[in-house]
Amino acid sequence: MEATSSPTRTNSNNTAFSLISRGWKEVRDSADADLQLMRARANSFKNLANSFDREIENFFNSTSIASFSVPTPLKSSTSPKEIDFVKKLQPKISEIRRVYSAPEISKKVLEKWGPRAKSGIDLSAIKNAIVAEGEDEERGGLVGFDGRRKVGFREFWGEGKEEGGGQFGEWEPIRVLKRRLKELEKKSEFGEIFGGFKNSEFVEKLKSSLKAIRKESQESKEVQPLDVTELLAYLVRQSEPFLDQIGVRKDVCDKIVGGLCRKHKNQFLLPSLSSGKSTLLDENANDELDLRIASVLQSTGHCYDGGFWTDLSKHHPSDGKRHVAIVTTASLPWMTGTAVNPLFRAAYLAKSERQNVTLLVPWLCKSEQELVYPNNLTFTSPEEQENYIRNWLEERVGFKADFKISFYPGKFSKERRSIIPAGDTSQFVPSKDADIAILEEPEHLNWYHHGKRWTDKFNHVVGVVHTNYLEYIKREKNGALQAFLVKHINNLVTRAYCHKVLRLSAATQDLPKSVICNVHGVNPKFLKIGEKVAAERELGQQAFSKGAYFLGKMVWAKGYKELIDLLAKHKNELDGFKLDVFGNGEDANEVQNTVKRLDLNLNFLKGRDHADDSLHGYKVFINPSISDVLCTATAEALAMGKFVVCADHPSNEYFRSFPNCLTYKTSEDFVARVKEALANEPQPLTPEQRYNLSWEAATQRFMQYSELDKILDCENDVVNLSKSNGKSISKAVSMPNLSEMVDGGLAFAHYCLTGNEFLRFCTGAIPGTRDYDKQHCKDLHLLPPQVENPIYGW
Repeated sequence: MEATSSPTRTNSNNTAFSLISRGWKEVRDSADADLQLMRARANSFKNLANSFDREIENFFNSTSIASFSVPTPLKSSTSPKEIDFVKKLQPKISEIRRVYSAPEISKKVLEKWGPRAKSGIDLSAIKNAIVAEGEDEERGGLVGFDGRRKVGFREFWGEGKEEGGGQFGEWEPIRVLKRRLKELEKKSEFGEIFGGFKNSEFVEKLKSSLKAIRKESQESKEVQPLDVTELLAYLVRQSEPFLDQIGVRKDVCDKIVGGLCRKHKNQFLLPSLSSGKSTLLDENANDELDLRIASVLQSTGHCYDGGFWTDLSKHHPSDGKRHVAIVTTASLPWMTGTAVNPLFRAAYLAKSERQNVTLLVPWLCKSEQELVYPNNLTFTSPEEQENYIRNWLEERVGFKADFKISFYPGKFSKERRSIIPAGDTSQFVPSKDADIAILEEPEHLNWYHHGKRWTDKFNHVVGVVHTNYLEYIKREKNGALQAFLVKHINNLVTRAYCHKVLRLSAATQDLPKSVICNVHGVNPKFLKIGEKVAAERELGQQAFSKGAYFLGKMVWAKGYKELIDLLAKHKNELDGFKLDVFGNGEDANEVQNTVKRLDLNLNFLKGRDHADDSLHGYKVFINPSISDVLCTATAEALAMGKFVVCADHPSNEYFRSFPNCLTYKTSEDFVARVKEALANEPQPLTPEQRYNLSWEAATQRFMQYSELDKILDCENDVVNLSKSNGKSISKAVSMPNLSEMVDGGLAFAHYCLTGNEFLRFCTGAIPGTRDYDKQHCKDLHLLPPQVENPIYGW
């Protein structure tokens, strides 16, 4: 048994060793085969380099032979000079040899050239570069071992940088050849020699190669003009909305466009777009036809400024900050809501320093200032009025607001008791600042606007509705008809000229693109007064020593009619009740005579600032007005810690959340609320309530509801641009959608109607307000309208 088992173990061991031996042999043979293959490929590479050397030597020999074919009398003296340009090639050739024989190249050969690797080196490109400059770019220049493009020969040597066009200039040897030939042509003593060269086959080939190089370089920079099929394709593309209306689907239009442009498919992305001089297009832009149109427009230098419907030349911030232009219909010292609130909005928007702000206010000639501004206050220049405005503002906000104040021509309408813009208001905002526009009272600004469309000039236009014009108009003669017309005009102008409309309350008419939000705050001075009152009450001091008062411009529409009716109806219930009235206005005499005739206990005083010390001691502010949209005086009274008695009306919806706001629905409720307010003490405001009344909170709400917070955070909100090397190219214009077409059509119709002086006069415009007058030119240092907007005849 031992004898049997021993041979068995021996056989198994021999079998194992034989298997291991065969395995090692196969591994060794495979490794040898791989090494032989690598050596063979390295030798192949070496042979290619040697072949290149032989071609260079043949090149030199052919040149030398050509040099000896010249006439004998001049040969001995000029032969060395004739081929100097060829000798200058030798340093570059030696440099190529040195680079290709460098250890790094050999290392990459051994590392990258495996059995499955594919050779990407084409040394014939060096030879061909001598014959045709630029061919290295078509072949991808030097190609790495992994098949990816590396640098071209000119890039590799770091020579031939761009001088007049293209990313790289001429290859150094070619440039030397061309310069040498020019030198030979200029020398008269070598005329015969050059004649000999002219007949030489070598020189003929060399010159033809140089011409081909020049022609190819020029063709690579040119952008071919659009042909008929491309124009037809673009016409179909632009007509897609119209074709869709008549039943032609979009996919059919796409097939038509594809069929027309199929033969140009490989030419849309032109060499000029892919070169270093131009920039890459937007990654999301996959419409080759639009890119083709854009490249042609760029090559011609065409810049489209737009028209009534579209405008591509909108502001694009280059300094990293956006520009906000606030345009309003009134200015201090006229103490009205559209003069005060836009001023505070400009100050608090500028305070954030996220954007540059310009406040655009109307300028009235001195004769009209006397009709509008209180206490016979007038200004001889815009600079003087600007100083007044800034001093008034800084006194109340407590900080220096860094924003610009500009003026546009305006005229005062006695019938409408408001300021109407004269001329095109948008032209007083420079194009470089035409980014975001805030139109305070957009309907008022655009009733008779005859000029550039706001949404064409500005990237984003926000309208803020301050006034319930329909309520005012209904009180006039034929008010119902006028209100009907004004309602539709307001719809037209806000839709055509605004991207977003903010209504301070539901008291205004429902306008297109509108949302309801209170974006007004109160002067910080009123909040400080309220804090002072609360501190005095905590110390046990009497904060209020007077009863009730009313403050407002003395015109019937500001609540005087409602106030007189309530007091006259409940004269007996309010026996002994005394009300002080502060205000000035066009209806002052009529209002006072009516009160005197009805024997009401009202004491009339001159109008004054609501923050005046004489008003701090009043406890109750009464405001029965239902024509206001959001009464600023009501907010100020609440901020000072007073009671407010007001109507249960949409204009007062925002104030209902404050405990000191007492609303009434009927005249009997009015009497009860007045007695309640006189018999009790108002509650102090909480920190949250004070903040909600502040301009900081109002500015935050404005940024949110007007979508300015999103726009200011967005870098490219108008046109899709892709930047490279500091330059850009935009996509071609696409046809606006149906809604944009309607808005554009309304704007165009409005522009035509407001251009006719007779139609303007019939609709209530001040005569001569289509353009500003000579006095405005003098005060604002403007060119005459005929010079600013010339009319050329045929």
